[in-house]
Amino acid sequence: MTNLKSKLQDDLNTAIKERDELRSSTLRLTLSAITKEEVAGKEKRELSDDEVQKVITREAKKRREAADAFAQGGRPEQAEREKAEGEVLAAYLPKQLSDAELEQIVAQAVEEARAAGSEGPRAMGAVMKIVNPKVAGQAEGGRVAAAVKKLLAG
Repeated sequence: MTNLKSKLQDDLNTAIKERDELRSSTLRLTLSAITKEEVAGKEKRELSDDEVQKVITREAKKRREAADAFAQGGRPEQAEREKAEGEVLAAYLPKQLSDAELEQIVAQAVEEARAAGSEGPRAMGAVMKIVNPKVAGQAEGGRVAAAVKKLLAG
């Protein structure tokens, strides 16, 4: 078992012992998503810590989207629950980049793309190829794309 997955399992056991319903249900769902990912495909395999982190990121994104949907649908209690679950999962993810840090990384990538001959809005793909490995797991794709578009347009 990977370090991250075993940490999730240990934290689940602790949450169950402490009768922390929110934490235990969130970790159960996340561990089942990890297991589902492990058995997907032709043969069972064990996920690396990076792959486990991607699953946790995906689960956290689902919680944010659900919270927004519940808030718009007039169900604030359910939206709060989804936000709380997202916060539980955020503890297992790397710290997110601030807007200033993200903008700085994107600005460097835009300069690299310009040096390689790509300019204007058509350089989006080239810039994204440079930026994505640098910010993997530390910024959501939508935030990154918006920052790239803003700098390429300006």
